[in-house]
Amino acid sequence: MRLRLVVSASLLAIPFVAPQASSSVAPLQDTVRTVRDSARRDSTARRDSTARRDTTARVRRRTPEEIAQARRDSILDAMWPVPGPEPLPGSILPATRIIAFYGNPLSKRMGVLGEYPSDSMLKMLDAEVEAWQKADPSTPVQPALHLIAVVAQASPGRDSMYRQRMPDEVIERVATWAASRNAIVFLDVQVGRSTLQRELPKLANFLARPNFHLGIDPEFSMKLGGIPGQRIGTFDAADVNYASGFLQTLVVNHKLPPKVLVIHRFTRRGLTNYQSITLRPEVQVVVHMDGFGSPILKRSTFRHFVKMEPVQFVGWKQFYKLRNDNPPTTIAEILRLHPRPMYIQYQ
Repeated sequence: MRLRLVVSASLLAIPFVAPQASSSVAPLQDTVRTVRDSARRDSTARRDSTARRDTTARVRRRTPEEIAQARRDSILDAMWPVPGPEPLPGSILPATRIIAFYGNPLSKRMGVLGEYPSDSMLKMLDAEVEAWQKADPSTPVQPALHLIAVVAQASPGRDSMYRQRMPDEVIERVATWAASRNAIVFLDVQVGRSTLQRELPKLANFLARPNFHLGIDPEFSMKLGGIPGQRIGTFDAADVNYASGFLQTLVVNHKLPPKVLVIHRFTRRGLTNYQSITLRPEVQVVVHMDGFGSPILKRSTFRHFVKMEPVQFVGWKQFYKLRNDNPPTTIAEILRLHPRPMYIQYQ
C-alpha cells in the first residue's frame, strides 16, 4: 500500500521518508507539530530581537541636550523632600492633599469661586475632590475655598494703596459655604502698594479660626513701583518670614493646629532669596505654581520656579478656561510630577 500525503507549502522543504505499510501516520503528525512549534519559537525570537534593536536605537538617539537634562533632573530630584520640622499634630500636609477653588464671590472674572452660583460651584468642588480621591486613593483630600480677601486695584483708591479690602460679610459668606462641605478657607492677600505688615493684622480675627489659612500673591506686590496688572510684582524671603511669623504667633497664642501658607509663583523675581525662608513647625509653606498654558509649558514653569528653588511643599494651579490651559493638564500628569503637588488650586 502506498500512503499519499498532502503537506502545506511551509513544510515542502522538510525531508520525508515514507513509512512502511504497517506504520501509522502519527509520527508524521508529531513531526508537523514539532516544525510548527519551532517556527513559532523562531518568529518570537525574531520579534524579541527586533524589539531589543528598536529599544537600543531609541536610547542611542537621545541627544546630548536630553542626556544633560536627565542629569539635571536627577540632581533636582535629590533636593526633595526638603529638610524641615516634623509635622505637628493637626498638620494638614503632607498626609492630606488640599483641593481649592479660588476667586471672589463679587466677581465672575477672578475665578471659579465667583463665576458660578454657589450651589453649582460647590457641586463642582465635590466632583474634583472625588476625582482626586479616585486617582490617588492613598492620599485623603481636604476641600478648600480660596478667597481673594484683599484685591489689587488698577486705581490708587483713597489711600493710594492700589488695593481693596473685602468687607467681613464677604468673608463670612465664603466661610458658610466652606462649612457646608467641611472645607477649610484661605484668605488671599494682594497688597498692591500696601504691605503684609499693614494688611495681615486686619485679618487676624479670621486667621485665628482653626480652619482659616493664608495665601500671599507676589504678582500684585508693587514694592518696586508700578500699577497692579501692568507690572509683575515681587515678595522677598523677608515678606514670607513676616507672614509665617504672624501665623506662628496666632497658632501659639490661640493653641491652634498648624497653618498653611501658600505663596503664588510663576516668575524668578516673584520670590527672591528663597533660601532665607525660615521654616517653622507651626506653619506649612507651599510654593504654588501659578502659571497657565499647555501641559509642557506649565511643567517648565513648575520646574524652573518651584522645583529648582525648594522651600517646603509645592502646589499646582489649574484653569478651567481653555484660553488659559489648552489642553488642561490631567490629574494623572500632575501626579507624575516630582515632588508631588499637595495643594491644587482651580481658577
